[in-house]
Order: sequence, then C-alpha cells, then structure tokens
Amino acid sequence: MELLWYIPNQVLPGHRGDEVTADHNSLDTLTAQAKALEEYGWGGALLGTGWGRPDTFTVATALVARTTTFQPLIATRPGYWRPANFASAAATLDHLSGGRVLVNIVSGKDNLQAYGDSEGDQAHRYGRTREFMHLIRRLWTEENVTFHGEHFRVDNSTVVPRPLVRRPRLYFGGASAAAERVAATEADVQLFWGEPLDGVQERIERLKKLSAGLGREHAPLEYGLRITTVVRDTTEQAWADARARVAVMQADHNPHPSVGQQRLLDLSERGEILDENLYTAPGKYGGGGAGTTWLVGSAADVARSLRRYADLGITHFVLSDTPYLTEIERQGETLLPLLRN
Repeated sequence: MELLWYIPNQVLPGHRGDEVTADHNSLDTLTAQAKALEEYGWGGALLGTGWGRPDTFTVATALVARTTTFQPLIATRPGYWRPANFASAAATLDHLSGGRVLVNIVSGKDNLQAYGDSEGDQAHRYGRTREFMHLIRRLWTEENVTFHGEHFRVDNSTVVPRPLVRRPRLYFGGASAAAERVAATEADVQLFWGEPLDGVQERIERLKKLSAGLGREHAPLEYGLRITTVVRDTTEQAWADARARVAVMQADHNPHPSVGQQRLLDLSERGEILDENLYTAPGKYGGGGAGTTWLVGSAADVARSLRRYADLGITHFVLSDTPYLTEIERQGETLLPLLRN
C-alpha cells in the first residue's frame, strides 16, 4: 500500500479552507510539509499543476533537494511540456534524488492560450496524451529513439542521465471512455476520485477488460484513490466538524465539469452519505476534484473504509485535509498505523 499526501503549491492562500495565509507557498512552508510527511511516515505527496500556480516541476525539485525520502508525484500536462524535454528533466531529477520521482499525467482542460498551446476535440486531446506517455516510456528505457506520431516526433533521441533505479511510475486520471483507453494501454496507475465502492469496482472491472481487449503491453494496471479524509478523535466530532465546514462553503459550480467530476457531483442524488461515511454534500457547495466527496470519521472509521477500497484492488492512496500541516501530523499519527497494520 502506497500512502501519499497532497502539497498545495498555490498562489492564493486558503486552498480548500487551509488556515495558513502568511508565506503559504514559500519554500520554508512547503519544505515543512514535506519534512513532516517524512517524519510521520507518508511516502510523499502529489503536487498539482495548472497555469496560474507555481511551476510544479520547480517546486518538486526544490523539495527533493531539502528532503531525503520524500517522493514528489509531479503532475504534468502534455502540451505544457514536449515529451523529450520532460523525459530528460524527470530522468535528471530522478537520478539526482536517488530514484524518488513519480509522475502524474494530467489531460484536463487548462488555460492553454496563456502558454501558447492548443487542443482539438476530446479524441485529439487523449490521442496526444497517449503518444506523450508512450514516448517518454521509450525515452527512459531505450537509446536512439525515433518516433513519428500524429502529435509528436523525435529522431535518434537518447535521454541522459537515465532514471536511477527504474523509470518513474506514470499515474493517470480520467473517467471518460477516451481517458480509460489511455489508462488501459499506457498508465501504470489509474487514479480514481472518491466514488462509492460500487462505482470504483465497476471501473476496475471495465479497465481490466479494456487492458485485455486493447492488448496492453506493460505490467498490469494498478489503481489509486485520491480523496479528502476528515479524521477526528471520535466519529461524532468528525461529522460535527465536516458539517460545520460545509455550512460555510459557498456554491461555486463549474459549468463545464469533466466526466469524472460530473460523476462525483451526481452522487448527491443518491444520498448525502454513502458507504457509511462517504460525504457527498461538499460537492453541492464548491467542492471540486478530490474535495467533492470526503471520507469522514474517526481514524478507525476512515481506515476501515480505505481497507474496503484496498479489497477492491486499490493499492495507491493520495489523501489530504486542511489545515495541511496539522492533518499531515494528525493522520500520520492516527490513521497510517491502522492502515499499515
């Protein structure tokens, strides 16, 4: 079981209710979070990407230089990087860090015009993503790579230095049919958001069939869960705090949600609480992505729920709650030992 957290490299303070405002994205603040992750037993953290926030790769590099075991799960976007440039940068950081780099490929919409990119329809977007993943895999493991695709091309390309121990693991998210075809053929880990157990089981079964039907050439696809975990000393306190936070949230809906986001938003129609402690109400009031649904309860409650996902085949978990540093410590002390035992 791989247990990661989330570090919010954001320009504006107060991300998802975080109370930290002064120097919230300074190197010292982010380093304190990364070092706390090491101290409390987390494997590392996801660093999100998107135009208008600090550059993810630069933040990851700085944090790796100040830590010893922290693994950055570096989100990156085809189009923001060219495949060979990214393959070289990631391999260099992996080499310098002693093999700690993880990669999260993101294909959701972004402010493309701001950095001079363009995309066509969904088929074009995911076709480009598939080529990006295919090509960086080859560049990390082969020499003199020549590839002429629809979206990218290289001739006699060799990346040096190589990744230190193994090529970085490729995480990928997306719930549309096009996204799932990319995951089934090119990803190492498919990341799900906080859907109920039956929805996750359905998607795992579908991805297994897709992998077989599409002739997957890599090791079997693995599965991960990215979710907010609201953990308190007692079940009652956790629910009181969760409901109090939702009560002050302001509705802020995205008029064009992704397929995966829409799946989460639709869950509230099934009920406010699903699978004992999956809280769907945040999605009504501005929760987005991993903030749309929360697992709420005592450490024992949340650990029991996460084990149920593990029983379905989830082996990678990316958890978080705010205040970020406080929750790294709280959940590191109370939740992680239950999951490891």
